Amino acid sequence: MNPAPLHIGIVACSAEGAALCYRTLCAEGAGRMGPHAHPEISLHTHSLADYVACLDRRDLAGVGALMLSSAGKLARAGADFLICPDNTIHQALDHVLPHSPLPWLHIAQEVALVAAARGYRRVGILGTHWLVDSEVYPAGLDAQGLGWARPAHEDRLLLGRIIMDELVYGVFKPDSVARLQGIVERLRDEGCDAVVLGCTELPLVLNDGNCVLPTLDSTRILARAALDRALGGPA
Repeated sequence: MNPAPLHIGIVACSAEGAALCYRTLCAEGAGRMGPHAHPEISLHTHSLADYVACLDRRDLAGVGALMLSSAGKLARAGADFLICPDNTIHQALDHVLPHSPLPWLHIAQEVALVAAARGYRRVGILGTHWLVDSEVYPAGLDAQGLGWARPAHEDRLLLGRIIMDELVYGVFKPDSVARLQGIVERLRDEGCDAVVLGCTELPLVLNDGNCVLPTLDSTRILARAALDRALGGPA
């Protein structure tokens, strides 16, 4: 008899990205485990406004405290390990990991592993301005020997506005999608051969079918890594 799948804990931040991660775990779990089956999943989130307040004042310790609060609640709910379907707040993991009651999967590390396996060499980084300005993805990609590029300053501001004013609310405007596609085109012109959708809402509007470069869907990559872990795959 196969051992029971591990219980996945989701430390959520924004609703749309967390919902996509949850749906992916359930849908792809059924594909691997049988009809309607998926591992046990628990989710906790503090208000997104609390996270944004910390990010705006560059208080990563405050972000980490919110994440640890969720981690504690999920540990008490019986989770075996944790994921966070929000790239931006991974900046605070250095404040989290030494005190966490449970192990975590790191979204950028999982994306970098997939990028390397697919043979990409230079990856463009898309996400909020907090994420793009950070070392979350450069560190993960560097560890796999991959090159990377950040969008120009004006494009970073545009990305941040579309994500925080539209996508996190489930608002998907065709003209905004076209502007995001333009950012991908400019990254291609700078020598990128793929882009990471480093905001977990971006896969709701960008994909391999409407971008000039292959996309690395951080939300689904993390969910699939969590399924691997829950079903006895790589730790």
